[in-house]
Amino acid sequence: MKVLLFNGSANEKGCTYTALSEVAGALEKEGIETEIVQLGKACFHTCTGCGYCGTQSPGRCVFDDDPVNAILEKAEAADAYIFGSPVHFAAASGAITTFLSRFFYAGGQMHAYKPGGVVLSCRRGGATAAWEQLNKYFGIRSMPIVSSQYWNMVHGNTPDEVKQDLEGMQTMRTLGRNMAWMLKSLEAGKAAGIERPKPEKGVQTNFIR
Repeated sequence: MKVLLFNGSANEKGCTYTALSEVAGALEKEGIETEIVQLGKACFHTCTGCGYCGTQSPGRCVFDDDPVNAILEKAEAADAYIFGSPVHFAAASGAITTFLSRFFYAGGQMHAYKPGGVVLSCRRGGATAAWEQLNKYFGIRSMPIVSSQYWNMVHGNTPDEVKQDLEGMQTMRTLGRNMAWMLKSLEAGKAAGIERPKPEKGVQTNFIR
């Protein structure tokens, strides 16, 4: 089993990376393979709602000159995701927000039933607003949300300060163990013959009469 952890910070080895590394360490102790994918320095196209990924090439975005399609191919083989971001103006970073809009739209049902988690790093405030923002992506793709003993956030202005946030670091380790438990439970259910729910044909209702 493998978990992809996405770093939405432009600071490749900064506070968000420190938090994600703590989660990854807990997962690896449980025998789960991990990979941290750096997003924060990439330039991503915004989603234009062109519909190409849904009609002409399912699972692939029309823009092929940034990392989204390559990451979608990597994600197809992954069992779960954790998205990490710094807090910018009480919101997730622009890089990860732009990425996730296309990652989830183009990926479609490929993401269904894969557990997802979110990690936020901030100097002082805004983490809960950003946490709520990122968790909404899971709710539109039938994905179980993995939580921890507290909201998944760390505080600090440098990696060293983040490491001094003992409760935050413990929250990261708990998140990793909870993710490992959920993945192992899903694997046990699959081995016992429990199948995924069969989706109904989609229905859309527009509220303009």
